[in-house]
Amino acid sequence: MKIFQVINVRWFNATAWYALYLSKLLSDDGHDVTVVVQPGTLPEAKAREMGLDTVAVDLNSTHPVTFAKSTSQVVNLLRERQPDIVNCHRGDGFFLWAALKYMGRGYKLVRTRGDQRAPRRDFVNRFMHASVADAVVVTHRRMADYFLKKMRTPADGLWLIHGGVDTSTFHFDAEGRDRVRREFDFSDDHTVVGLLGRFDRVKGQKELIKTIARLRAQGREDIRLFLVGFDTAMREEQIQEWLTEYDLRDITRISGRRSDIAACISAMDIGVIASLWSEAIARAALEIMACNIPLATTSVGVMPDLAAPGTIVPPCDPEALAKPVARLMDEPEFRSKVLEAQQRTMSQLSGNDFLRRTLSLYQTLLDK
Repeated sequence: MKIFQVINVRWFNATAWYALYLSKLLSDDGHDVTVVVQPGTLPEAKAREMGLDTVAVDLNSTHPVTFAKSTSQVVNLLRERQPDIVNCHRGDGFFLWAALKYMGRGYKLVRTRGDQRAPRRDFVNRFMHASVADAVVVTHRRMADYFLKKMRTPADGLWLIHGGVDTSTFHFDAEGRDRVRREFDFSDDHTVVGLLGRFDRVKGQKELIKTIARLRAQGREDIRLFLVGFDTAMREEQIQEWLTEYDLRDITRISGRRSDIAACISAMDIGVIASLWSEAIARAALEIMACNIPLATTSVGVMPDLAAPGTIVPPCDPEALAKPVARLMDEPEFRSKVLEAQQRTMSQLSGNDFLRRTLSLYQTLLDK
C-alpha cells in the first residue's frame, strides 16, 4: 500500500509517538509510507532519525499565503505519490485533506483521534468525520462512545485501535533492574513505587508524592519513590519543593533523562499512572505493563480499557490511590491477579497486533 501518515504535531507527545511508531511498523512491513510532518518540530527530527520518508509541510498556519503554499505542496505531493490511504493524526490540516478528498482525490481518508479532548459537534465537523472521512480511529472506549452518540459517526466507520508496544525493547530486564537499583541506592528490602512520565502537572507527580507520604505515615518505612522523567512543562525544582513539603526527599530518587527506560521500569516494584487527565494513548502504561510490573492508575482516558480490576481510582485523590498501592505491597495474591490480568491485556497489544489491526482497517477500506 501507498500510505501517508499526516503528523503535524508540534511536540513529541503520545499522539506523535502513536503515529510515528505506526509509520515505522508499516514501513518495516514493506509498505510505501510517507510521513508528513510540521516543519522544525521534534516529530520531524524523530521521523528522520527513524529513517522514515519524511516531508515537511506547514499545515497548522492560518495565514493566507502560508495556507496557499501548503495547499500547493499537498496537491503536488498527491499528484506525485498517489497514496491509497491518508491517515491524519491531528485536527489542524484535517480540513484540507478532507476538502481535497471531497473534491475527488482518490485516496481513502482516515482520521485518528489520539487526543483526550472531544471534537466540536458543529455540522461541518460532524459532516467531515461521518461523511467525508472513510473511517475514524479512536484509542479508547470513551471517545468511541462520544463519536457514536454525539458525532453521529456510523458504527461501521468507527474503529477502536489501542496503541501497541515494542516488546523486543520493553520487557522485564533483571540485569537492568539490579544495575538501576544499585545506582539509585534501592536495596532488596525496599519497595520502589515508580512513575514514568515527563515533568508536567497533568502527570500527577504531586498527587503521587502525597500518596507516598500517606503510606509512609502508616508505617511503611520500606517504601521508596522513583520518578522517571525530566523537565518539560514543569521543572525539577517544583518537584523538589513538593518533596520537601511532604518530607520525602530522603526516600525519593529522580532519574533525569535516560536511554535505558526498560531497565528503569524493571527497577520498580509497583508502577503508577497518577495523571489528572489526558492518557488517551497511555504509552507509559503500556511500557510498564510490558515489563511485567503491576500498575495502579487513575481512571483517566484509556486506562479503564487497560488496567486490571481493583487498581483504578478517581484522579486527584491521593487517599484513593494509596489503597491499590498498599494492596500491591501487602497482598501477594492480589498482586498475582493484577499481573495475570495485565499479561492477558498485553498479549493483544504488541507492535504486531497494532500493525495487524491497522492493516485490517486499511484493507477493509480499499476493498469497498
